[in-house]
Amino acid sequence: QVQLVESGGGLVQAGGSLRLSCTASGRTLNSYAMTWFRQDPGKDRDFVAAISWDGRSTLYADSVKGRFTISREYAKNTMYLQMNNLKPEDTAVYYCAGRQTPYNGNMYRDAKSLDTWGQGTLVTVSS
Repeated sequence: QVQLVESGGGLVQAGGSLRLSCTASGRTLNSYAMTWFRQDPGKDRDFVAAISWDGRSTLYADSVKGRFTISREYAKNTMYLQMNNLKPEDTAVYYCAGRQTPYNGNMYRDAKSLDTWGQGTLVTVSS
């Protein structure tokens, strides 16, 4: 069974950048479609970005398009979220999630579709 651990969160000023990592252990992520979500306290978990198992397809929420980039590095069994031009409204706990796929191009933006989750990493953007 795969375990996911996020890292890279922290405090940054508006306009700054952070790179989040989601590293897997216990199993390779090679066949997993992966997604980033974020959640404010008391609110639903929102879709941020998704990537297909082979990294060839990506999907972004409109609110982060052009500022965030999702990627994956198979040799390190890790997925990334590069976040540039951060805004105070990007403040949230960021979660990575995955789902094993039959090597198709599926990506998942509904949290209910993902079955493997990390514990989250907090990103705080000050104005």
